[in-house]
Amino acid sequence: MYRALKTASTGMQAQQTQIDIIANNMANVNTVGFKRARGEFQDLYYQQLRAGSEAVDQGTAEPVGLEIGQGVRVMASQKMFGTGDMMQTSNPYDLAIEGNGFFKVNLPDGSSAYTRAGQFRVNGLGQLVNPAGYTLDGGIEIPSDATEVIISREGIVQAKRPDEVEYRQLGEIRVSTVQNPAGMQSMGRGLFRATQASGQVIDGIPGSDGLGEVVQGQLESSNVKVVEEMIDLISAQRAYEMNSKVVQSTDQMLRDAANMR
Repeated sequence: MYRALKTASTGMQAQQTQIDIIANNMANVNTVGFKRARGEFQDLYYQQLRAGSEAVDQGTAEPVGLEIGQGVRVMASQKMFGTGDMMQTSNPYDLAIEGNGFFKVNLPDGSSAYTRAGQFRVNGLGQLVNPAGYTLDGGIEIPSDATEVIISREGIVQAKRPDEVEYRQLGEIRVSTVQNPAGMQSMGRGLFRATQASGQVIDGIPGSDGLGEVVQGQLESSNVKVVEEMIDLISAQRAYEMNSKVVQSTDQMLRDAANMR
């Protein structure tokens, strides 16, 4: 019976972690570029009380052994990189990626981070930066007197100045991808860091080699589906209640056994 208490407690802990994951998903339902996480479970090791085919009498053997599981644990919380819905903003510095890939931004320490949140703006130096102030990779500078900025689906940035008839090319926005996006490290602020698990980062031209295209004047919304999260939440809650019921029942059985005369 003590084993049942321990096993049920692992179930309660696992479902609590699942609820924590769901809570974070739902809290970010309106976060631009947010990618929902999914809890992945794994059963724990088994205690073998009797091996299969163990001889019980001369010439006979049990066809099936006796194993008792020790519970469950949350093995991972995997990010699901499905594309969210596109939101029209008409802001020339709002960008979205239609397809695979990430925007690359430069961190203050010289390293790079990757994001699907394309809420860029122009800082005092004319650089495109995200809400945290990190510059978009590519060294693009927008003239202070630019009257119009156009960003093509291939990432080419052009601007028009009052004294010019033609558009001037300012640079190119590249899109980055990795072999295993789920292996990237979440940094918060809509940013991800490449890791050994995610694989080598490959920078490319938007719209080529399987990379998504850049869409100007739009943002990618969160890919969290509230109805699906509510269903998962109810399921996790019921599983938690069932495991707590096992604890209560086991406790009652132990109490009854202790009171036997």
